Amino acid sequence: MTRSFDGTAVDLLWLDQLCAEALWAPTAGNAAGVRFRTIDATHVDNYLDVATDETWRTESRRYEGLRRAGAVVLVTTRPEDYVERYAEADKMSSGLADRDAWPLPYWYTDAAMATMALLLLLEESDWQATLWGNFRHHDEVRRWANLDDEELFASVFVGKGDGNDPPSASLYVGKALGPPRHRGTLALGRRARVRRVF
Repeated sequence: MTRSFDGTAVDLLWLDQLCAEALWAPTAGNAAGVRFRTIDATHVDNYLDVATDETWRTESRRYEGLRRAGAVVLVTTRPEDYVERYAEADKMSSGLADRDAWPLPYWYTDAAMATMALLLLLEESDWQATLWGNFRHHDEVRRWANLDDEELFASVFVGKGDGNDPPSASLYVGKALGPPRHRGTLALGRRARVRRVF
């Protein structure tokens, strides 16, 4: 993930096409309830004004680097698309025609798959990006972007990295797990990421 950009603007026509490719990721019941909204470089500051507060902008060591992103992609999902799809005849027996009946809301799973596809496509295209959780001002961002009945899943900042990305404290968490495993080996144990069920 890159959180400090050099200000290079992203061609939005190209980014829109890349987003369309990423939306080929699978969705539950082919509900296609994931959407991407692109924001050009001239509106990144406006977005950050809405998505954060002055305290965060003053204290965050990442704010200046993020505001130089060449574009932002809002990842949204529309749960009603899933409820409607699973009310259709071929899905009715699932019992998922009511939003509250979903034990795992697949609209978030599908949004995550499409986002990962977008991140991989950006990397393949020699652009850098970061997944940014919208933990602040969710409703304000929804109003600002006219999202109506869509839920905001996350944002993806896109651009060219400037090499000044402050390291994340997350890099130093979980070191007890050891180095990444190579193909053919498993990390088994109490805190393992891969576990045998039987």
